[in-house]
Amino acid sequence: MILAEHLAARIAAQGPIRLDDWMAACNAAYYAGDDPLGRDFTTAPEISQMFGEMIGGWIGDLWLRAGMPALDLVELGPGRGTLLADALRLLGRLPGFAAAVRLNLVETSPAMRTAQRTRLADWPAQWHDRVDQLPEDRPLIIIANEFFDALPIRQRRDGRELFVGHEQGLFGPQWLPADGPDAEWSEAALAIIGHLAGRLAVQGGAALIIDYGYGQPPSIQSGSHPPDTLQAVHRGEQVSPYHEPGRHDLTAHVDFGALAAVAAGRGLACHGPVAQGAFLGALGIGARADALKQGRGPAQAASITAALLRLTAPQQMGAIFQVLALIAPGWPAPAGFAMAPE
Repeated sequence: MILAEHLAARIAAQGPIRLDDWMAACNAAYYAGDDPLGRDFTTAPEISQMFGEMIGGWIGDLWLRAGMPALDLVELGPGRGTLLADALRLLGRLPGFAAAVRLNLVETSPAMRTAQRTRLADWPAQWHDRVDQLPEDRPLIIIANEFFDALPIRQRRDGRELFVGHEQGLFGPQWLPADGPDAEWSEAALAIIGHLAGRLAVQGGAALIIDYGYGQPPSIQSGSHPPDTLQAVHRGEQVSPYHEPGRHDLTAHVDFGALAAVAAGRGLACHGPVAQGAFLGALGIGARADALKQGRGPAQAASITAALLRLTAPQQMGAIFQVLALIAPGWPAPAGFAMAPE
């Protein structure tokens, strides 16, 4: 039974499906299918090698200043493995790093795992379905780029909560009575960050979270309704999140303030969130772009400049994408935040 038929039958038997359950079912089917990168959306590592290189530099700097410990390097939702491949190309040059690190990837998509195995073939790696399967005997450095935005959310406003119903052959939103304040939130995101923060507090290490989102919900800033950031993307175009379940990428903006609050409650130091453009700029992406352009022809140099602008310009990814670092007690402050404006 295809997903749409299954969900329609479930609604007929049990009533409307709460939004987070709908998102979980749709995204599980979506990511179990063919590779969506470059078809429906493009992530920063696929835009330019510079992005992964900057993250690699960030990891290497932190590892060196932490005393070069044996550690587990983790990526959540690694896509094709491009970010790690570019980061490890740099990190592999650090004396002692390859011997000190174990690679761990949290990934549920069979198609993505295949791509990751190919791209990271030179590095022994372990794959996990869930964050609670990560090793417990070493510090963790965790990278999460565009991971939290795909986690299910709930929405509540004016004494009602958003569900998904099915009438006359069509899925659509249904607001049902519910208690509690107006909000858009992700229980899944809070649970995952709570688990990881607890791990970091005990094992040591750091997490770097990069995603589109906000440090404080717009509703708090403006006094209006809470945000409605749910969206579905198909071939680069926004479509209805209720149309053809399992065929579109469902996402929502990440509430970085909520993630930081959970981590701080576990005893971690929180740095940011800061804008991606400022963060990458502080790490030296401009100088890296200049170095890459040396000896290149005009067309290649222009392509590098375009990629730099796409990653850092405020009107592109530079402002809406935010960066948050969570640092375990006793670990050094991370690079990229002191010079980046809040």
